[in-house]
Amino acid sequence: MLRFRSLASGSSGNATLVEAYDGLHHTRVLVDCGLGLRQLQAALAAEGLGLQDLDGVFITHEHGDHVGCSPTLLARHSVPLWTSAGTAQAMGLADSTPGLHRVRDGQVFSVRGIEFHPFTVPHDAREPLQLRCSDGNRWLGMMTDIGHVSAYALANLAGMHALVLESNHDVDLLARSAYPDFLKRRVGGQHGHLSNVQAAAALAALRHDRLNTVVAAHLSERNNRPDLVSRAFATVLNCADEDILLTARRGRDWLVV
Repeated sequence: MLRFRSLASGSSGNATLVEAYDGLHHTRVLVDCGLGLRQLQAALAAEGLGLQDLDGVFITHEHGDHVGCSPTLLARHSVPLWTSAGTAQAMGLADSTPGLHRVRDGQVFSVRGIEFHPFTVPHDAREPLQLRCSDGNRWLGMMTDIGHVSAYALANLAGMHALVLESNHDVDLLARSAYPDFLKRRVGGQHGHLSNVQAAAALAALRHDRLNTVVAAHLSERNNRPDLVSRAFATVLNCADEDILLTARRGRDWLVV
């Protein structure tokens, strides 16, 4: 069984716990770790878990809302960390750091019972990677920080049973926001974050009969609203607005892929 749960989503922090269970053993990997150590411990404790239950962390890119306490987990708690060489360098991690595993676009790797397939995306970071992962039976695709949806990203997320998909901002709310112009250009640019319209278009391209779970992620607290995302996704999926799960506001229970 493959399942996942959002521990945090948004500009203040991002972390998704992915778990596989083969009937004997659990494998638990954090995809991003944009929380402080105490926050992470509290979130895990709510699930009856501790740091010792983590088999690893995958960091998609070096921005603070994704890195969080992961260097501490690596250095002080011996939790292995997987990321790209560019991200590791931007995080200040030496190549010889114990427990650090550098991976690249298209390099498949496994953490016990979960197989990970990283792929590159357009985002304003050193060497950003997003993921699809599998327990050998079901597939979860994750794309949470991307400026525009490339054909390569769509190809990597084709055929997923579940998707975690960024829907960061509403174009009109961003345009009217108090953000300075340079930040508006950054967020809405080709290497920034997806708008609701872009996310819905990606979802339309990725929709198929076996896709049964879609979670909207990385919603801006200032430049988006859950109801706008729900409406955009529900239109594509032909379902009721309230059926759409939003990691930033609700829908934080475990979701089976």
